[in-house]
Amino acid sequence: MTLSEEAQDRLADVVELQPTKNGELQERWGMESGSEVHQYLENELGDYYFRDDNSLIRATAEAADLVDVEPGIESDPDDEGVPSKVRVPELQARIVAVLAGPDERSESVVSVLHKLRDEYDVDAEAEDVRSGLQSLRRKGVVEVEYRTVPTFRLAVERADLEVAVSD
Repeated sequence: MTLSEEAQDRLADVVELQPTKNGELQERWGMESGSEVHQYLENELGDYYFRDDNSLIRATAEAADLVDVEPGIESDPDDEGVPSKVRVPELQARIVAVLAGPDERSESVVSVLHKLRDEYDVDAEAEDVRSGLQSLRRKGVVEVEYRTVPTFRLAVERADLEVAVSD
């Protein structure tokens, strides 16, 4: 199956963002709906992606070989799947930098938002921070603890995680 240049670029996004959801790809690709993303995946990239047990979108090994992009997540085989390297957007990299560590008390989205504003003087919205935390959770970098509101902390020691900013 020969892919168009657009399809190759979008396949590279799937490789980089995996595990991901329709919503993330919708935002990245400027599409109107998750249904439009699903249709594109099925029609153009059907041989190169699959959905895992949690319905998250992942690229096949063949897809990763086809595009010249580093995967969004790499794990140390000796560490039971805990990520050792992630490629994430800048906001998510900053979230990793300020988020409570694995041995610290988990914190709310609003707490993380205030830390981002204090540390980086960013004007992020709470929904952007929530979305970033959930994306990092899907990658295994962040864990959630449910108290009155969902709270978050790193699932891996900051020193054991290499974070690269994707384009």
